[in-house]
Amino acid sequence: MARKIFYQQERLAMFIDGANLYAAARSLGFDIDYKRLLELFAAEGRLIRAFYYTALVEDQEYSPIRPLVDWLDYNGYTMVTKPTKEFTDASGRRKIKGNMDIELAIDVMEMAEHVDHILLFSGDGDFRRLVEAVQRKGVRVTVISTVRSTPPMVADELRRQADNFLELQDLSASIQRSHGPRYQQAPLSAEHAPHDDHSVQPDQHPDPLD
Repeated sequence: MARKIFYQQERLAMFIDGANLYAAARSLGFDIDYKRLLELFAAEGRLIRAFYYTALVEDQEYSPIRPLVDWLDYNGYTMVTKPTKEFTDASGRRKIKGNMDIELAIDVMEMAEHVDHILLFSGDGDFRRLVEAVQRKGVRVTVISTVRSTPPMVADELRRQADNFLELQDLSASIQRSHGPRYQQAPLSAEHAPHDDHSVQPDQHPDPLD
């Protein structure tokens, strides 16, 4: 860690906006090893839960993101998924909508009664009020994203509201994958940025295995 912001006995919970975290890591040029990510923060306190949020394209014969979802589900993460919705924008382009903000916010509020410190892996400015709400319950919040991409992936208002901010690039040596992906994944993440309309399109996803 860049600086000491954790206490060994505090109860931690991780909330990962899958599309947002993937986009942030991709903008910095590395893939995340989700096993190393879990181990890194489990060593910082008493990790109660690690939630991972992603939307799934249910009408495909094979969903490229399914291997990642299954791997995370068997390796310490609590998966929260829902089907995507397809729509056509004003320009006539086919887009896929997979907004998981409500699911994440509900789980954060419910878990706030059972933890001391929440780790929010997202740069979405819409979460500022959520962070403020759990802080009023006495829970500390650390946001993990990046300001070193172009443009920055974390909204300024979210970074200001958080008790701590961890730069994703500073964590890269501890959480990046050391080998290329074994298979292609397709997170709904290509256009998912802190200020977008949450419409996203498939793209490559890092392989969690190794």
